[in-house]
Amino acid sequence: MNRAFSRRRILQGSGALLTLPFFESMFPARVYGANVGRPPVRFGIFTVTGGTVLESWKPTAPGPLAKLPSILRPLEFARQDMTVISGLCHGGRSDNLNAHEHCSLTHLTGAASVKKEGGKLYADISVDQAAAQTLGRETMLPSLEIGLNGGEKNYSFRAPDVVVPYEGNPRLIFDRMFRGRQPGVPNWTRRANSSTNGGHLTSDAAPSRSSNLLDRSVLDLVLAQAKDLRRSLGRSDQQKLEQYLTSVRAVETRLAFLESQQREDLLDLASPGPSKLGLPKDLPKQGTPIWEITRPLDQDPSRHADYIRLMADMMVLAFQTDTTRVMTVAVGSDESLFPGVVTVGYERHCHTLEHQGNSFHPEDADPISREACRQIHAWYTQLFAETVRKMKELDEGGSSLLDNTVLLFTSYMADGGHGRDDYPVVLAGKAGGALKSGHHLAFDSKAPMANLYVELLNLLGVPTKSFGDSHTSRFAGQFDGRLPGLV
Repeated sequence: MNRAFSRRRILQGSGALLTLPFFESMFPARVYGANVGRPPVRFGIFTVTGGTVLESWKPTAPGPLAKLPSILRPLEFARQDMTVISGLCHGGRSDNLNAHEHCSLTHLTGAASVKKEGGKLYADISVDQAAAQTLGRETMLPSLEIGLNGGEKNYSFRAPDVVVPYEGNPRLIFDRMFRGRQPGVPNWTRRANSSTNGGHLTSDAAPSRSSNLLDRSVLDLVLAQAKDLRRSLGRSDQQKLEQYLTSVRAVETRLAFLESQQREDLLDLASPGPSKLGLPKDLPKQGTPIWEITRPLDQDPSRHADYIRLMADMMVLAFQTDTTRVMTVAVGSDESLFPGVVTVGYERHCHTLEHQGNSFHPEDADPISREACRQIHAWYTQLFAETVRKMKELDEGGSSLLDNTVLLFTSYMADGGHGRDDYPVVLAGKAGGALKSGHHLAFDSKAPMANLYVELLNLLGVPTKSFGDSHTSRFAGQFDGRLPGLV
């Protein structure tokens, strides 16, 4: 018998659309478990253009870090807070891509194959987005991707065919981070002390059970009708209904979490954490077009440096305020000029220097251009080191922000000649104590960069045994998808 049903019948109970329950079982262990109140582990990526000059970047021997090579020397103060990794490679194939596009698409994905088809880019999910799928459940923003990206450089993929755009306007980044909320520093000690009942949020932080708005789920109200309705639907429509109900449940869960987070934010504003909040200065005015911000950067290294500092400060602020725990900062441009930074020869154009100063055999490269490239990469490292120092000085109640972070400092190419062997990799921070530091981890045999991403995801609580081409790369060899000695 055909049973007619109306939209009114399906939506009966829609007056409870704001009924947002607090689903305890659907929240990550860190919200409810024994880790409540401890500073969380953050994951940051600071990626530059042009690779590196290997002989001025790579330590001479594996093991404990002694004297750092010239490019890494600005990080001397953090020698015991960092790990240098050498011998990592990307082996992914490409189709219909130029060399820059090829390098950029494999950069954070470790994909076995990347391509462009019909003007659309294809790779694999990137390591930052894979991390955000887990860590992003616990913050106002699942992840942030900022800096100079796009065109030939596309690093982050939410899915194999979904490129994540990067925001280059610092004003828009700040507004996105704090729209509707006041910046504040979480008091992790207070949160630990106020956690009771086996790690559950206290009544101050959790939504009130007596509140009519937080009493019952929308799904709870319509579930009986949905079951009745399901009998009237074909298999395809039943699947659509299940997808709809799942989506509503996910939205409710997310909104419930955001409400509980807002309650915690208010408590932190009244009793903030020990570190001083450093808000960015000299943000662009509202409505400033992006070209007006970025165009001068290629001509003026001092303005370029100020821009990189501002974007790095955004990352520090986002981590300090627990706005997000996953952030990627893309800096630098192959088209930039570096007068004053480069002090040898006559050429100042980065891309020209990269090609003149790089060769499969360094002895065949132009030595003056190679020295110019070394100066440029030491300049990038100096700016990264300033960020590391700021994080090292931010107290989170017995440990620093740097202690509770893992920062990947790298480049989308191994060298300025589009190389994909022996990438520059520095890990700064200790990932909450889970990461060894103060040593050079060297792989004489080529190891897939994707293996590093497996290790990082595991450090961040993402249970995976493979990522990208960690098991299928021609470099996989004896590594079994891992990087022995990292943790």
